[in-house]
Amino acid sequence: MNKKGLAILMRTRMKLTTPSERSLSPAANEGNNLASSSEINQSDGSIARLARDEKDKIHSQKLHSPGNTYRGFEFVRETMHSAISMNKTEVLDNVLNNFSEGYSSLSHEDRRKLLLILAKEYDLNRTQIRDMMKQYLGLELPSVSGEKAQSSGTEDDGSLSAFYRTERNLRHALKPTYEVLFERLNTHPGGLKFLSIIRADILSILAYDPFVSPRCTKFHQAEQIIINSLTCEDLEDNIASLRALDSYLKEKLITWLSPAALELHHITWDDSASLLEKIVAYEAVHPISSLTDLKRRLGVGRRCFGYLHPAIPGEPLIFIEVALLKNVAQTIQEVLWDDPPIPECESTCALFYSISSTQPGLAGINLGKFLIKRVIKLVKRDMPHISTFATLSPIPGFMQWLLSKLASQSKLTETETGGMSRSSAESFGSTFRENILEPEEERALLDSSDSVREFAAGASGMEVMWNLLTDANFGWINSARLMSVLKPPLVRLCARYLLQEKKRGKALDSVANFHLQNGAMVERLNWMADRSEKGLLQSGGIMVNYVYRLDNIEEYAQSYFSSGHIHTSVDLCCYVEPLKENETTRSVSS
Repeated sequence: MNKKGLAILMRTRMKLTTPSERSLSPAANEGNNLASSSEINQSDGSIARLARDEKDKIHSQKLHSPGNTYRGFEFVRETMHSAISMNKTEVLDNVLNNFSEGYSSLSHEDRRKLLLILAKEYDLNRTQIRDMMKQYLGLELPSVSGEKAQSSGTEDDGSLSAFYRTERNLRHALKPTYEVLFERLNTHPGGLKFLSIIRADILSILAYDPFVSPRCTKFHQAEQIIINSLTCEDLEDNIASLRALDSYLKEKLITWLSPAALELHHITWDDSASLLEKIVAYEAVHPISSLTDLKRRLGVGRRCFGYLHPAIPGEPLIFIEVALLKNVAQTIQEVLWDDPPIPECESTCALFYSISSTQPGLAGINLGKFLIKRVIKLVKRDMPHISTFATLSPIPGFMQWLLSKLASQSKLTETETGGMSRSSAESFGSTFRENILEPEEERALLDSSDSVREFAAGASGMEVMWNLLTDANFGWINSARLMSVLKPPLVRLCARYLLQEKKRGKALDSVANFHLQNGAMVERLNWMADRSEKGLLQSGGIMVNYVYRLDNIEEYAQSYFSSGHIHTSVDLCCYVEPLKENETTRSVSS
């Protein structure tokens, strides 16, 4: 194995395994693990790395000793205040360095406290804003027409000056004080990366931290006692303040990460080990199993493109993997090298099969939209023979949605057969009952349960389906009969899920919503396209092809954005019942 392969293998073993660990781990350790592959490639790299790790370990032990924990937090808090309030540019860089290094050494609890201080104590001065608004409303509007305007020009000029002055002051007052910290970090070396780590921590706290999120239940009894001591107002204030902090930082990051500031980079095996190990570490859709797998994904018949930012060198913010094929693939096995690749000159389809973000702190910032469109233009320019641009995409929310439907119907049946009166049960059932199976599907499921009663018995077709789909061993995929029985309802219900199930007028499935808002159409469902455990858990092994028609991308994106229109193929529409007007548009496949 060459030095590059050894470096990638060793370093990806050190990668963090869970989102919460990634976002809440010390940024300094993250930098040590990910940033300096050159040390490993040099002859004395191992010695340098061991010395650095030992130094970091000693520093961490000193910082987190009982006597230093409080002083460490107060030091970071003071440096944060200095970074916001200081005007001496000659020492500001040192202050920002001290703050970022100190923040990285804090525990999760101390980070939570510091971010709450930042969100609350460095927010807007709303009393000042209210007074300024009263002052503004009290100004007399200057006359703007006829002789009156000419005769009182000097007076009107004075009134306009008062308006302009008050408006300028209002604009300044409506900027929270923590904006100064964000702006200064953005122009500081390594600051943009650090800001993404801060936002990842904010998102993690909002999602998982019981001290600010009362919906979180993953905490110990001692923490519950503390929670109970907080008032509802305290919890609501914490949530509101952190959400405002997150929203403001997100808006800033969207501005700083505009497509004009990003470089589209073609990632190859010749790139640095530091960059390649990030591809291995952050591949979120189809994990890279080996160095051979990685080399194949970067070789003949395959492409990998990433967005890089000058402020975060050598680290793609997001990357996409592309397969060059003769036809649109129906299974992931076709893409992940079951067969040798075809000559690139024979390919007619560019298939996007994975898109992954490397920065948890950039969640909700749609860099993928711009990445896909730029890659389509680049591939079309370099390979004019490519005529089809499609995806082979997972359907991550389908099985959760389906099992929820089956469970709710089961509970409804129990309620109806319980102690309710017949009239009450009929009224309840007529309102909430939904038969999600067709009569022939129901009969087939009940008939099949006779031969597999050990794990698929049930009084109804929906109960049989529930038992089959919740089998931890996925026994149904080993039975040709059960596969044939489950295929019609699963494919039909999956089409309904993608085309009809909405949230705020848009597709309920997150991946579907992503591609539809980018201007794609839903082309085809593929049965047993992903037989991995992840694929079976997410969607019963079903995957979907979205197609980007170059002449219709903007039209489809606009219609989906404005009214939730979903463009799809005629074949796929046959799986679902007629939809309400303007919900889905059938498109004839080319």
